[in-house]
Amino acid sequence: MTQIDSDDHTLAGVHAPTASFNFAQHLLNVNAQRPTKLAFIDDLGSLTYGQLAERIQRTAAALLALGLRREERVLLLMQDGTDWPYAGLVPVAVNTLLTADDYAYMLEHSRAQAALVSGALLPALTSAMVKSDHEVKKVIVSRPAAPLHPAEVEFEAFLAAHQPMAKPAATSPDDPGFWLYSSGSTGRPKGTVHSHGNPYWTAELYGKGVLALTEADVCFSAAKLFFAYGLGNAVSFPMSVGATTLLMGERPTPDATFARWLGKVGGLKPTVFYGAPTGFAGMPARQNRRGAAPGVVCR
Repeated sequence: MTQIDSDDHTLAGVHAPTASFNFAQHLLNVNAQRPTKLAFIDDLGSLTYGQLAERIQRTAAALLALGLRREERVLLLMQDGTDWPYAGLVPVAVNTLLTADDYAYMLEHSRAQAALVSGALLPALTSAMVKSDHEVKKVIVSRPAAPLHPAEVEFEAFLAAHQPMAKPAATSPDDPGFWLYSSGSTGRPKGTVHSHGNPYWTAELYGKGVLALTEADVCFSAAKLFFAYGLGNAVSFPMSVGATTLLMGERPTPDATFARWLGKVGGLKPTVFYGAPTGFAGMPARQNRRGAAPGVVCR
């Protein structure tokens, strides 16, 4: 049984968050002394912890400048990449493989006031907005694939127009931090609200306590960021220790996975790989299975 000490507010030896706690700011504080360390690498480039902090703060300022308020939601329909971790206010991360009908429902259900979307997924979001009675004030597009509509803005231009926000939102561990949606196997997908304290505990007790991650690790998750599993694997766990994460926008096929195991994307080989049973089952069936990078620990 897990030992809980109510006197000093610890769980299994880990101190609870303070009464004033913002998980995003917590992660930035953890990495404030390693601004040049690589935080994320994707197919098109990389991002240091210092760059990440500035861009998160610019995103927050830009969203507030749209007239959005605390605890309002921002739909996040994005492929895994270095733009993904910037989302502010209360992000609603949704599955990138759903239909326009699904997104229309999620827009209405979450009452998202803005949307961050990958250029490749913009047509699906546009169709959803036509179908829905939505409240979206602005669509911010990462890596556009076509000319944008006046109601849309390119992500880089959106950030460049604003100075980094000086102070984080004053939140508590129990305040809403982000939403995820269930698979919908029992009807409509269920919106699940995660507090600022939730990812803190999983990072401390599992990322550090079980996986024993360190800043020397390079993490790579086949599970996407819109899953709770992938979000922990590739964002909250590695950032809690200052590790580096490889992000993959494409589907996690065996070939795509092996390419990253071999360091063919970004030049770094992962030391920790997170997968699921179906992915593990398919990988040995490939002819090039001998290409797996030695030293990778699978989770």
